[in-house]
This record gives sequence, structure tokens and C-alpha cells, in this order.
Amino acid sequence: MAVGTLLLRLVVGGIFVGHGLQKLTGAFDGPGIEGTTGMMDSLDMKPARGNAYAAALSETLGGAGIALGAATPFAATAVTAAMATAVHKVHVKNGPWNAKGGYEFNAVLVAAALAVTADGPGRLSLDALFGRRRWGAGWAVFSLVAGVAASAAAIAAGRRAAEAERAVAPLAPAHPVGSDDAATGSQA
Repeated sequence: MAVGTLLLRLVVGGIFVGHGLQKLTGAFDGPGIEGTTGMMDSLDMKPARGNAYAAALSETLGGAGIALGAATPFAATAVTAAMATAVHKVHVKNGPWNAKGGYEFNAVLVAAALAVTADGPGRLSLDALFGRRRWGAGWAVFSLVAGVAASAAAIAAGRRAAEAERAVAPLAPAHPVGSDDAATGSQA
């Protein structure tokens, strides 16, 4: 089964690395960090730039960890947190099916990462080089709970920061001083 686990790790981990690099560097026609920052801003994930880096690095480094079978439970935690946030902020309202923008793809990726954690990355992994071919179900549960908790904390912090930002934003006058409308009193 070592080859099957290796194949699963390489495909799932590789998808995460690619997805993260889209956000981080713009690779594979991705938005890059600026586009990801804009997306985070629109989702009320404040501070947007910090959350953009957090998502991009969680996917990139977590995916690399899964692909290499390195610190597998922590890699699974990172990608679970990123996917839980994506599901909550973007996909859950669309239902389960990917064809309608749902969360099925996210769920499959998380399930695969957790399965590799539970059954172990196998003998063809960096974890095995350090004597850890198998982590067990307890570590998979840890990865799931920690990933979902990290996502919930990031979403809550982003929401609070966005609300605070809106509360202190000055109200713009209907006709800014110096505009032609303000001087003439006309309305567009």
C-alpha cells in the first residue's frame, strides 16, 4: 500500500501546493497576493493582507507537508483550516456540489488529508525516516478539530476587525467639499 499512499499524498499535496502558489505568487493563472488580498477584503477577512498570506502559506506549506509525508498531522491541520474557511466564507451557501460552486472539492481534499494522517504517510515519507509511518485516528481528529478551530478563530477575528473598521470610517459627505456639485448645490 506504500505506493497507493504515496500517489494519494503526491496528488492531494500537489493540488494544495498549486492552489497556494496561485494565491501567493500568481502561478497557474492565480490572483497572486494582491488579488488574494482583495478577495480577503471582500470576505471581511481582516487584516486582508495577513489573511491572504495565511491562506496562501497554509495551502502551500501544508500541501508540501502532505506530499512529502512530513509532519503529516500539522500539514493536515493547515490545509483543513484553509478549506474550512473557504467552505464557510464562499462555498456552503451553494450546497455540496462543485458544479454550483459548492464545497464537495474542499471536503474531498480534507478527507484525503485526514485519511493520510490517520493511516500514516507510509514508508515512503519523511515521517517514516523519523520512525513515524503511522499517526493514527487520534491525530486525524486532532487535525480536524484544530483546523476547524483555527478557521473559526480567523473568521471571528476578521469579522470583528471589519466591524471595527466600518465603525470608525468617517461618513463621506453627500457632496465632497471642492466638488462642482457642492459649490452649485446641484444634484447629479
